[in-house]
Amino acid sequence: MKDCCDGETPKGDFDLLVIGAGSAGFSAAITAADDGARVALIGHGTIGGTCVNVGCVPSKAMIRAVEIIHSARAVDRFDGIEASAKVTDWAAVVRQKQALVDDLRAAKYIDVLPNYDAVTYVEGAAQFQADGSVAVDGKVIKAGKTIIATGSRPHIPDIDGLENVDWLDSTSALGLEVLPTSLTIMGGGYIGVELAQICARAGAKVTIVTRRGLLPEAEPEIRAALTEYFADEGITVWGGLTYERFERSNERVILHSRQNGKPVVVASERLLLTTGRVPNTDNLGLHIAGIKTDKRGGIVTNAQMRTTVAHVYAAGDATGRDQFVYMAAYGAKIAAKNAMTGAGLVYDNSTMPAVVFCDPQVASVGMTEAAANAQGIETLTSVLPLEHVPRALAARDTRGLIKLVADKNSKKLLGAHILAPEGSDSIQTAAMALKAGMTYDDLGAMIFPYLTTVEGLKLAAQTFEKDVAKSRNL
Repeated sequence: MKDCCDGETPKGDFDLLVIGAGSAGFSAAITAADDGARVALIGHGTIGGTCVNVGCVPSKAMIRAVEIIHSARAVDRFDGIEASAKVTDWAAVVRQKQALVDDLRAAKYIDVLPNYDAVTYVEGAAQFQADGSVAVDGKVIKAGKTIIATGSRPHIPDIDGLENVDWLDSTSALGLEVLPTSLTIMGGGYIGVELAQICARAGAKVTIVTRRGLLPEAEPEIRAALTEYFADEGITVWGGLTYERFERSNERVILHSRQNGKPVVVASERLLLTTGRVPNTDNLGLHIAGIKTDKRGGIVTNAQMRTTVAHVYAAGDATGRDQFVYMAAYGAKIAAKNAMTGAGLVYDNSTMPAVVFCDPQVASVGMTEAAANAQGIETLTSVLPLEHVPRALAARDTRGLIKLVADKNSKKLLGAHILAPEGSDSIQTAAMALKAGMTYDDLGAMIFPYLTTVEGLKLAAQTFEKDVAKSRNL
């Protein structure tokens, strides 16, 4: 890896220019370098992007930390056992989390660059010029092809009075060394759900306010069950709200809203905004280069990850779709291969697994029942409560369910949706079944290890055509 920050920036010496040094940017740069390309990698701000710095890594570390507290409280599921756990130093928990983030940023990003002499790292803000080149802090860099991988940032809603509130976003919330006594979380998507459970299990009184309820894109059976489980943990969920205004009073944040026309007022010590993420494309000068974006700022690409400008590609959160770190890396690799070798690879998210790391975990792949029906597909579904899964019975934790969606005529599996404490470790099996074009008969006939959560997929598949309670499932 070469540094290009001192002296004059080379002009015309690169085959590929990659804007953004997160997961997508690194994936694109390394893929192209492995294929023999000379690459300029542009980074702006902290290297490593969202996932390692302020997203996946810190949130999952904190989820695991507070899981210990919940497990101790839930130990009464087993006779003859007592346990307790509590937060004694929240700042220490946060500092340990940050140490992990720093270590992984170095291991997965900073320490990787020296292994690639063909990659020149440039620090600065990039902006497209009228001639198609890119300037970084005033220095022009020219390359044959460009990949935009600038990631995303938290969305800030337009609500009266918000400008007078010292609100948190997911980044600042994960850095709080003093936990608020009460917290209002605006937004019921995966970020809001995960952070709500972290804060509630650590001791805060949490209220979620949302227009559409928890996880609005999930299957209704999963949404209803998760809302019930959150209530059991003391997390209040207000869904179907219309927001009116915020105000501050007596050191509290007050939200005025309506539900079915009736006033709803929610007050707490702090406000956390988790209303989605928007692409970091505002300051790139895309309009100057003729690169089109959608109404939320996502860069429009075709199936080969090419933008509306032939030599420019885009990947990751900057496109506004599939905002998962593994999809960013996947899309960036396709973009790099297509840009450098003309491989003609196509981005395919039809069997993309997705996980929400709440407890129970929500994991899904393929189509929901509603999505399949919207495409005119006549469907069959199987919904299996975890009380029929031996693993859940042995763990004395039957929270959750498994829902499979299939084509009624062909029996082909279309989607799998899991709500289970270990759901994240089971969804890849379902993804492979969908990728292979399996029917529910095929899945139900497979051999699964006994007393595992993933065995529930087999049982759910068998339940399409028979009562699972009548089967020994061996």
